[in-house]
Amino acid sequence: MISRHSLRLRLALAGAASISVALVIAFFGLSFLFEKHVERRVVDELRLHLDQTIAGLGPDRNGTVEMIRPPIDPRFQTPLSGLYWQIEGDGFERRSRSLWDEALDLPPLSTSAPREFSLKGPADANLLVLAREIIPRQSLGDRPIIAAVGIDRSDIARATAAFRRNLAPFLALLAAVLMAASLAQILIGLKPLSDLRSRIATIRSGETQRLGTDFPDEVRPLTAEVDALLVSRDDQLKKARERASELAHAFKTPLQALSGDVLRLKQRGQTEAAAEIEALIQVMRRLVDHEMARARMAGQPHAIRSDVKRAVSNVVSVICRTPAAEAIEWTVDVPNGLYARLDADDLSELLGNLTENAVRYGRSAVSIAGARDDNSILIEIADDGPGIPEEKLGHVLRRGARLDTSSGGAGLGLAISESIVQSVGGDLQLANGSPGLRVSIRLPAADG
Repeated sequence: MISRHSLRLRLALAGAASISVALVIAFFGLSFLFEKHVERRVVDELRLHLDQTIAGLGPDRNGTVEMIRPPIDPRFQTPLSGLYWQIEGDGFERRSRSLWDEALDLPPLSTSAPREFSLKGPADANLLVLAREIIPRQSLGDRPIIAAVGIDRSDIARATAAFRRNLAPFLALLAAVLMAASLAQILIGLKPLSDLRSRIATIRSGETQRLGTDFPDEVRPLTAEVDALLVSRDDQLKKARERASELAHAFKTPLQALSGDVLRLKQRGQTEAAAEIEALIQVMRRLVDHEMARARMAGQPHAIRSDVKRAVSNVVSVICRTPAAEAIEWTVDVPNGLYARLDADDLSELLGNLTENAVRYGRSAVSIAGARDDNSILIEIADDGPGIPEEKLGHVLRRGARLDTSSGGAGLGLAISESIVQSVGGDLQLANGSPGLRVSIRLPAADG
């Protein structure tokens, strides 16, 4: 659906407006040119009629100028036919039968060259008149005579109207063709922007890292600036990650020293103070570990992928060596060819945290299953333990939240796991099974 902010819509409307204005101008311009062309043809015809009119003049028995041989066009003999002739001189006037009982009001002429003009004719018709002044031979009195022929302009108007009727469908067809060509031009011209959007989507999804230079010259400066911005962003993230990592490591030394102080306080019998300091140390360690995990995840390379089956196998092989996993029956159903768009170390930490929890609270069985769903990788880790009360499911994903304070954990595993999943645009869901807890992970898929 095209919105009112669409560049395609704006260009299409601008093109339609331009084409409409151009065709309207063409319509009236061509009509004007056709009318002038018809008028020139009519003037040529009037010149022929005028020559015939002058050639037909002669003296009657009284020596008066008379039309001896009238023009041959039958319209001169039909009353109000629209084609007329008239001659007038000093004291006499002759006119065609088509004028009936009306006469043309001819203006005085001062030159012998034919002159074109318009005047009112019979029934207030607008006439195009061609007239000239002649001085006949002595036998006709040797006096100036004005000879004129005229035609009703409505004939020209009818011809122009017929031309416009024929021209309108052609211009409508031309408008449709031009609009189709304009739309094709818009689609072809804006295709680099669609390619640019697709390329940005691949960067966002992690398939590529830069836009590249295979764009038209008009778009290439924009892509170069975006690539420069990506380089700058990667450098900033790298420096921020390094600073966060350095800060976290800097905290570990004083925390280790405080742990030694706690041990000495316990040896002196000051267990209450030691417990308070130890609790604070645990909180600080959780925060440091969490920030180190976030620093490692921030600004990871885009084109990354991990083999899910290999990561699951490595995690299970390590956990199986622990005492807590000796009584656990494992069910692993992860097919080959599953690749997640996630760093291998992060995937191992994610699976390790969740699998350790499953082993810690499971009674006798832990299952891990994997599958692909369109562009996502689905991983499910389930145990047969007591599960989590429904009202606490959202609470355990908070940073440092712990339901079991006797397990010795830091309460950070699920929070870090969720951070890892969210850093790549995935999703982590907790749900109680029957029995046990089921952890569902959705990660973006990567090509193998």
